Amino acid sequence: MAKNTKTKAKSDKGKDDKAKTKAKAAKSSKKQALKKADVAPAPQAAKPAKVKIVSPLAPKGGFPALPVIGGVEFAAVAAGVRYPDRTDVMLVRLAPGTAIAGVFTRSATRAASVLDCQAKLAGRIDSGAGAAILVNSGNANAFTGANGVASVARISDAVAAALDVPPSRVFTASTGVIGEQLPDDRITAKIADLAAGLAADGIGDAAKAIMTTDTFAKGASAEVIVDGGTIRIAGIAKGSGMIAPDMATMLVYIFTDAKISADRLQKILSRQVETSFNAITVDGDTSTSDSLIVAATGQSNAPEITDLRSKPARAFEAALGAVMLDLAHQVVRDGEGATKFVEINVTGAVDKADARRVAFSIANSPLVKTAIAGEDPNWGRIVMAVGKSGAQADRDRLSIRFGDIEVARDGQVAKDYAEADGAAIMKAQDIRIGVDLGLGRAAMTVWTCDLTHRYIDINADYRS
Repeated sequence: MAKNTKTKAKSDKGKDDKAKTKAKAAKSSKKQALKKADVAPAPQAAKPAKVKIVSPLAPKGGFPALPVIGGVEFAAVAAGVRYPDRTDVMLVRLAPGTAIAGVFTRSATRAASVLDCQAKLAGRIDSGAGAAILVNSGNANAFTGANGVASVARISDAVAAALDVPPSRVFTASTGVIGEQLPDDRITAKIADLAAGLAADGIGDAAKAIMTTDTFAKGASAEVIVDGGTIRIAGIAKGSGMIAPDMATMLVYIFTDAKISADRLQKILSRQVETSFNAITVDGDTSTSDSLIVAATGQSNAPEITDLRSKPARAFEAALGAVMLDLAHQVVRDGEGATKFVEINVTGAVDKADARRVAFSIANSPLVKTAIAGEDPNWGRIVMAVGKSGAQADRDRLSIRFGDIEVARDGQVAKDYAEADGAAIMKAQDIRIGVDLGLGRAAMTVWTCDLTHRYIDINADYRS
């Protein structure tokens, strides 16, 4: 009896082996078929629900109430770009006469949509025509060759036809996984629904549609009262990882009813980006898709801004800069796995370039960022980051502060510094680090976050 049982077990094992072989062969054939078809994968089936983690640094009040901007309408839908039942495409319609300015990543591997937007803004613009913005999440349409370019053209043409605007005035963006073909048919199939759903108060849904690893939607606004009227500004952004400055960072869309020409708007934007989106970093990696667009509809009752040196122009620029900085800070506060928001002030550099080198050397240092995550006031790592920056520095003139506490001066630990005081500073959620090089008058402030194990967890599982 035992012998027969053993024989049966062997027989069953043989059947199992054959079944496994057939299953492997079927899986291999499916992979080959997908490869030959050169199509994007079907939307991934929803995984068992995970507990949603919201950054501990998120604004306490949630998504803010943003003002309606005259001449701007929003809509968002679930198109199944990568995941089923996830809102992943947003559309913006802009009124005729809207002025548009933008800055974009300088990555050598820019996505097709970035190149398209840059070409459209650099070309001849029909300023009297309407315009539109369409953004999808889940797929970056980057490193996709001629197919990616064709996808942008098909989406632009479909939006142009639905909204009766020139294709040259349709600006697209894509964010998500790099290197997979964009299933643009899933997007174009939803454009009629998007057009039908356009609403002046839909900006919150649009902010959610462009999220990837973000844990909260990001918005900010401002109002400027000038002689003759009020100018309103409202903006949204997405960004959590792959954040490092290089002309622009993440995806950012800001809308205003100001009357201003595109070239004047571009000058203001280019100035303000340097001290906002170009002054933040999460992980030192610059995206292929970073885009920042500002649209001014001209529907405010305030007079047109024609002189950038005028009081109304300066007030408008300050308000726009404040919105940009608010959104930039929200991106850092939503840094993947972040538990600390860190401001780094560098002073006493010989020039602005050196101040910037030192600030980002500290902000991007894994050793500095992990020490902050562990609430360890290890100021020696700050000294290391200054030394490796490539900027001019003198050990014996260097001073370091944690918050209002002097930690080191003239190349050694400060006389009154106590380790317990430094440790207390590191327990806060918002931390300020000051470094004075003692060599000149140039300064730079940048913002970053800590580096925790959750950053690894998120990025080790990003494509699944």
